[in-house]
Amino acid sequence: MRFYETEGPGYLADFLIQNAIQYKLIKVDQMDNIPRSISEYAGLILMGGPMSVNDDLPWIKEVVKLIQEAICSDIPVLGHCLGGQLISKALGATVKKNSCKEIGWFEVQTLNHNSQQIESSKKWFDDLSEFEVFHWHGETFELPQNAIHLLTNKNCHHQAYSYFDKHIAFQCHIEMMPSMVESWTKAGAAEMENEKNKEAIQSPEVILENVSIKCDQLNKLAYRVYNQWIKDLRLN
Repeated sequence: MRFYETEGPGYLADFLIQNAIQYKLIKVDQMDNIPRSISEYAGLILMGGPMSVNDDLPWIKEVVKLIQEAICSDIPVLGHCLGGQLISKALGATVKKNSCKEIGWFEVQTLNHNSQQIESSKKWFDDLSEFEVFHWHGETFELPQNAIHLLTNKNCHHQAYSYFDKHIAFQCHIEMMPSMVESWTKAGAAEMENEKNKEAIQSPEVILENVSIKCDQLNKLAYRVYNQWIKDLRLN
């Protein structure tokens, strides 16, 4: 499900095609109809967008209802940035302003404070304890009840969580391709200029440096996550 023209599925689309998984891209930004029921789908994926889940937008209630139906029906849900915030809202958690805006390439760390975190982190991220992902957000989600906190960093405490080890929500972006990073950086130049010299805001030059290599590494991480996520899809 896409909510903004430049925030499409990116590498995720390539992954689904490579794995012969058919998908329908619902372009909410182009007024596509939101499904009334999740029953004809095997999974639900939500992409990013510059809006807030707290905005008074007519489609937010519809999307939240669809997420709730999917989770109640044991249909896997995956969210990227705004998508993760929508999952959180659907599960009754608060989405609020983060302590800072976070824009650019920053490391995140897996959590291993208890056996649940260790087991879930290994499921989604193998043995990785730290890796670089892309970020562009000013808000963040609280953890829903029964969620397992998976990723964190110094800029934003809640970077990812799993829910009953079938659904996963990210505050960060793992779907990026070089062309997406370039278009976002161009479109967001004024925002970065207004926020420059802040620790969690990288310059366009830093963001675009070695972008193909960074995206290639990110795609490998995303492959691990997506490959795990599709295992719970009830495909015909």
